Amino acid sequence: MGFDRALESLGWSSFFDDQVESDDAELVPARIDAVHRGRMSGLTTGGKVRIGFEGRTDTGGYAVGDWVLIEAGSGIFRRLLDRKSLLQRASDGKWPTQLVAANVDTLFIVAACNADFSPPRIERYLALANEAGTDPVIVLTKADTAENAAEMGRQAEALQRELPVLVLNGRTRAATEALMPWCGAGATVALVGSSGVGKSTLVNGLIGEGAGARQETGDMAAGEAKGRHVTTSRSLHKIAGGGWVIDTPGMRSVYVKDIGQGIDTLFAEITELAPECKFRNCTHDHEPGCAVRAAVKAGTIDADRLERWRKLQAESAPKARW
Repeated sequence: MGFDRALESLGWSSFFDDQVESDDAELVPARIDAVHRGRMSGLTTGGKVRIGFEGRTDTGGYAVGDWVLIEAGSGIFRRLLDRKSLLQRASDGKWPTQLVAANVDTLFIVAACNADFSPPRIERYLALANEAGTDPVIVLTKADTAENAAEMGRQAEALQRELPVLVLNGRTRAATEALMPWCGAGATVALVGSSGVGKSTLVNGLIGEGAGARQETGDMAAGEAKGRHVTTSRSLHKIAGGGWVIDTPGMRSVYVKDIGQGIDTLFAEITELAPECKFRNCTHDHEPGCAVRAAVKAGTIDADRLERWRKLQAESAPKARW
């Protein structure tokens, strides 16, 4: 199935085109732009449509950014296409894993230059981004309110190799311009972070003035680390430069589960040294001949990083079933 520029501008690519079969010739590709309980909507080259189902359907299995095939005219759902990337939010065990956003190219991890800045929490977001298959970018907002904003930026850069870090005032035009290299035509970005760090302000800057679906914002009082939880749902918005942005609700807690590969990427200095340990299944805790602990002793690996690696590994590991 060949695709035109209008479809490509929605984020369509050969990855999705290769999944369309001859039997799908009468179906229309649609990109999910909003998911609600029991209903969804999507974007097609002909405009926005409501996606219907034959019978009751749990929409929890779909994410904003997903590509689906629907019937022309009726909008009835027929098939979900495989995802290039999928950002998921694990729970503490009381609730099932929540799908946050799909087919995201770049994930902006947003934190504020105040008490919200927490390298261990940012590491959790990075592990999720790595596992999801997105490219992470750290965005530190409210830089105009902190004397040590530059130092926070340096700390963030040290969390993962080749990690882009932006330190900015989200309310300025310069902030929008700083994000634009990742927001070209057809590209999809998403923002995650705590409530009140300025995600919606950044989204509004990307959408542009006069857009019809701008996000409400809630300022934090001076010196406060936690702001108002304003964004309560996920939705897909057109970026003034041609791409797409997904805003997400603030996350008070970031749990990790079954994301071993994402953790390996995050802690590459530990992952790459582990094969030199005496024991194949070394936990880098007490075993003799541990190359990682030797590196900590030599000062080439940070002891706090190793401790955080242990904690994330333990949290991520599947629980044994008896």
